[in-house]
Amino acid sequence: MVQERDETVVPEVRSEFTGWRRFDLWVLLSFAVLAVWVMLRLWAHPNSRVLFGNRDDHGIFLFMLAHGERVVFDGASLFYETHLNAPVGVNMMANTAILLLSLPMAPITHFFGAGVSVVFLISFGLAGTAAAWYWLFARHLVRNRWAAVIGAAWCGFAPAMISHANGHVNFVNQYLVPFIVWQVLRLREPGRAVRGGLILGALIVLQVFLNEETLLFIALTFTAFVIAYAVMRRDEVREVAKRFVGGLAVAAGFSLALLAYPLWYQFFARGSYQGQPFAPDTIVMDLLSLPAFSRDSLAGIGPVAERLSLSATEDNLFFGPFGLVMIIVAMRMLWHSVAARAAAIAGLVLLVFSLGPSLQFAGFRTSIPLPFALVQHLPVIDLVSVSRFGMVPATIAGILLALAADRIREYAPERRRKFWIGMALALVPLIPKPLPVVQDEPIPPFISAGMWKQYVPEGRTLVTVPLPEVTYGRTGQRWATLQNLDYATPGGYFMGPENPPESTRGSWRAPATYTNDLLVKAQLRGKRPGLTDADRERVRKDFAYWKASVVVLVPNVKNERVLRAFLADAFQAPPKRVGGVYIWVLDAHSQG
Repeated sequence: MVQERDETVVPEVRSEFTGWRRFDLWVLLSFAVLAVWVMLRLWAHPNSRVLFGNRDDHGIFLFMLAHGERVVFDGASLFYETHLNAPVGVNMMANTAILLLSLPMAPITHFFGAGVSVVFLISFGLAGTAAAWYWLFARHLVRNRWAAVIGAAWCGFAPAMISHANGHVNFVNQYLVPFIVWQVLRLREPGRAVRGGLILGALIVLQVFLNEETLLFIALTFTAFVIAYAVMRRDEVREVAKRFVGGLAVAAGFSLALLAYPLWYQFFARGSYQGQPFAPDTIVMDLLSLPAFSRDSLAGIGPVAERLSLSATEDNLFFGPFGLVMIIVAMRMLWHSVAARAAAIAGLVLLVFSLGPSLQFAGFRTSIPLPFALVQHLPVIDLVSVSRFGMVPATIAGILLALAADRIREYAPERRRKFWIGMALALVPLIPKPLPVVQDEPIPPFISAGMWKQYVPEGRTLVTVPLPEVTYGRTGQRWATLQNLDYATPGGYFMGPENPPESTRGSWRAPATYTNDLLVKAQLRGKRPGLTDADRERVRKDFAYWKASVVVLVPNVKNERVLRAFLADAFQAPPKRVGGVYIWVLDAHSQG
């Protein structure tokens, strides 16, 4: 038996970490190799392949990186992009602009393409997140490096992280999180209020330009952690509360001073919006996903995961049966530690949040209400995809597993043997597989060879049909972003107001127009709508509003012939065949 002992917020351990050793370098190299393994199929052809799990979000991060390239090489506005959704533009602060990544990656994007930047950043995010957690575990939280390896590998390559690697560049780059966590915990130390607050404030600023949702998750997790800890250790919390709150105040004041204008721009400047384009209970976690395997893990079964999760980028739990058992075992082993207990409670709170306002089980929505229903309409909370709260318990599970792996050395040999057998059964089935990709249509010479330049003068736009937007028009947006937005184009997949000023609710697409509605219907139904002279005039007005100088029909799209016939009827002119595409050149007169 092991004598139980109580512990403070951070376990007082005698870490074996006295400096980087060869073992540590091998660990970091292993993380890098595993990250490349996960993204191997995309590394082979990064500019011509698309992640199968979420083609749309892969495309939106091509846009974010192309924007960063324009900022650095063309002097474009940092917070506003005018070359998508022309002539209105896109509020980049109101989107996941990842400016902390897109600006340093601008040279890579410029010379090698945004596709290369995407695959590099996802790989770097997975390996870098694991490396950062490894530093925190090995340096501060555990006594042996193998326990640190287990915790770091889980935090960097857990099913939730691999799931978001299917296109969410922002969510896999979480290497700032361990440093934020450590700086928050250190605020309780005497003399740390000012210095620690400034360091924490700087990390908060960096995280805002990386992913604000992650920062919100950290804040909610620490709120739940502190409340739980305070209930169990009132005297200790009362003793450190003044300096802890003082440090938080310094961090908040410093970060808000630096972020005042960017946050104003995000919430109040043109292109800002309120709320998500879907109800909070649309994207939630299924309770049965806890013991299931994600589709991208070694033991994953695609149809099962698809039943339990809305998309490949939202497998935020999926611990597997043995993984779930080992997390519970770790919680039991550490339950006498107030810190570990409070962390587990915080994880459970966010786990319940991820289930949404009512329980879903085995793909069926029940009428059983859950606590999230009480907070789902609060400001900021209403901007979050609910299932992503599940990333918090996934990370806390890694912390608990690392602490348990460190503690197991104190147990009898027979208990240790059973523990490591259980750990192997938990972790091996969760080893990630290379993410699936699809080959995209080659970019025609009209775009790739720059032939468009002779048709698009300054101040005018190139319009692809279908127009760039989520799902139906991903090709047009991909063309523009892989050309680093050298030409302006209307439409696009981004977050913006639905139909300002009448409706500022969040939307994934540009405000609907008469012409685009007709084009979408024609493409989906395979039937060309009959146009009157009045209809043609409305179509021409839309193209004039977009300042179009050339219209390009994307080849090989669904019902391409119907779309070509529609455009020929609308412009009362046949197309030209140039550079592998059909185009209609609109003269200045047609622009009004």
